[in-house]
Amino acid sequence: MKKKSNLKKIKFPVSKPYITNKNILDVNKVLKSGWISSDGPDVIKFENKFSKLVNRKFSVSVSSGTAALEIAVKALNLKKNDEVIIPNFTIISNALAVIKQNAKPIPIDCNLDNWNIDIEQLKKKISKKTKAIIITHIYSFPNNMDKIMNILKNKKIFIIEDAAEVIGLKYKNKICGSFGDISTFSFYANKQITTGEGGMISTNNPNFYNKCKSLRNLCFGKKDRFNHDDIGWNYRMTNIQASLGLSQINNLKSIVKKKMDIGKKYYDLLKSNPNIQILPPKNKYSKNIYWVVGIVIQNKLMTAKILAKKLSKHGIATRPFFYPMTSQKIFKQLKVFKKKRKYPNSEFISKFGLYLPSYFKMKNSDIVYIANIVNKILR
Repeated sequence: MKKKSNLKKIKFPVSKPYITNKNILDVNKVLKSGWISSDGPDVIKFENKFSKLVNRKFSVSVSSGTAALEIAVKALNLKKNDEVIIPNFTIISNALAVIKQNAKPIPIDCNLDNWNIDIEQLKKKISKKTKAIIITHIYSFPNNMDKIMNILKNKKIFIIEDAAEVIGLKYKNKICGSFGDISTFSFYANKQITTGEGGMISTNNPNFYNKCKSLRNLCFGKKDRFNHDDIGWNYRMTNIQASLGLSQINNLKSIVKKKMDIGKKYYDLLKSNPNIQILPPKNKYSKNIYWVVGIVIQNKLMTAKILAKKLSKHGIATRPFFYPMTSQKIFKQLKVFKKKRKYPNSEFISKFGLYLPSYFKMKNSDIVYIANIVNKILR
């Protein structure tokens, strides 16, 4: 006898990839061509087209956003115990990329206005040992790049711009992903452009470009192929993935607009609830891309975990916010960070934040239904 699941069937998933018939046809062409490995022509075409999109001279396609970060950090040639400033509120890949190079991650707490790094803390955390900073644009808005670039002006500090969540968004009139010495992107299934799994590294520096190309391909020897020049990875993107990415770039404007429309609809329906923080459609330097529609429960009404359970009973899926780097159990075991320092903002939004369903084919009636349930629970 089959056991019945206690879980209500999810009617509204958090995300769904948007794949058009044209995307499918383009991938099928590659499958029929036989060019399915990383040596295919669509890899180069995708890299070139993406470079134009983010206003960069060079791009290197890789197997994931995490791979992009790991390669980018290694390309800087950091020494043991060099310091790299990272957001405390972000995906663990930022910290892992630094730790794997025997460098020291220095976390910065987020602000509560848009969940990006606290600029004032950045000023305080820069030291003589600081060699790089990873600027990650979180969920909705880009960081205040004018202030950050002004702080780092005339300092010999590399900038890795993690623009995985804001593909297609502009800071003022400049495309996100065009600020750093090296920029990284992700093409995971829930991103604005997807290749299933995949990522990209972009730069204007030919030395970084050549180094990243080598690192993603096992650092094969320049003279003798199988006499390797360095310790690298097999982080290549296949021609199949690249064909999808190349085709997906054509969807980008419509996807970004749709996500913005969904986010604005949620905002209009939830903004008056005093127990909910939802970020507005724009601020003084950027629109909100609403890669995810995040909310933070106010007044400690209930935790995000409790809200998620309540919403699941209505067939509404959610995802929790990132777990702070300083709260990660593996980093505590390894004693990566100093115990005494506190990061109240990232700890707060991690405990009380989650994001709601927001996929391309959502109907307005779906958003209204979900928002009404959220408002009812959080009144």
